[in-house]
Amino acid sequence: MAVSYSPTLMTNRMQLVTDLVDSKVAAASTGAGSAGKLVIGTSALSGATGVLATFTLSMPAFAVSGTPALLTLDITPAVTSTASATGTAAKAEFRTAADAVIVSGLTVAAPSGGDINLNSTSITSGQTVTISSGTITHAT
Repeated sequence: MAVSYSPTLMTNRMQLVTDLVDSKVAAASTGAGSAGKLVIGTSALSGATGVLATFTLSMPAFAVSGTPALLTLDITPAVTSTASATGTAAKAEFRTAADAVIVSGLTVAAPSGGDINLNSTSITSGQTVTISSGTITHAT
């Protein structure tokens, strides 16, 4: 039998994800925090391996809404980064400012269809990479 969560618990869990990416004190969701990161990489993304582009996120990084809880990445104004390597974007991770991984295994697509959507998944070092959207839905 599948596990089910109450709407309140789903929202609280997703708020905790936001707070951790924003480096806030997890137990109380307090403190100034610091902007987290979205790291886009190849299928080999792990630590410093396979990284194609790193984005500094807004504070807070996400808006939490709905049932099941949905995290929507804040991309206003447009979030861009200069690519640090060449390759095909396949995976993404949300990390703290100190590079602690909070969410991994996210899919990347262009222009839609992934957890994180970019202007293109074909990335060349030095090019500008733009996030068009990003969402994470809580499992029910």
